[in-house]
Amino acid sequence: MTLKYLHGYPPALLAQVQGLIDAGRLAEVVAQRHPEPAAIRNERALYDYVCEMKARHMRSAPPLSKVVFDPKLHILNNALGTHTAISRVQGGQLKAKREIRIATLFKDAPADFMRMIVVHELAHLKERAHDKAFYALCCHMEPDYHQLEFDLRLWLTARDIGGG
Repeated sequence: MTLKYLHGYPPALLAQVQGLIDAGRLAEVVAQRHPEPAAIRNERALYDYVCEMKARHMRSAPPLSKVVFDPKLHILNNALGTHTAISRVQGGQLKAKREIRIATLFKDAPADFMRMIVVHELAHLKERAHDKAFYALCCHMEPDYHQLEFDLRLWLTARDIGGG
């Protein structure tokens, strides 16, 4: 089995992951590290959660017009969430509506992973590219961002092999 969600990680780390897979323990290890299930089950709760996090960490960022679960976002396209700005002319001015869409699969993910994806998409309000400034902002909002991203990749791998 290829570890498609873990490209770019060091071979020694990949060998540890493969060992967990071979022992049938990958899903168990991820579940032990992230036992709390996501409590957000509907779009109103998602909108409130994202807006509360935005208010806490990014008060000066532009407002959000929509935050929704999107069943069309698929992990095969490397899209767990998206941030878009829809621009239109209104009264001679250019107006932008900002939307965040989160893949529906996060309803069934541990709460930590929902938080990581929301942080990721909120960071795009200020930083478009996945560069140093972007990841610094993610780590400002969620100090364990990189570990959560790695663990999310482990969870996705476990789901693919039927263990999560």
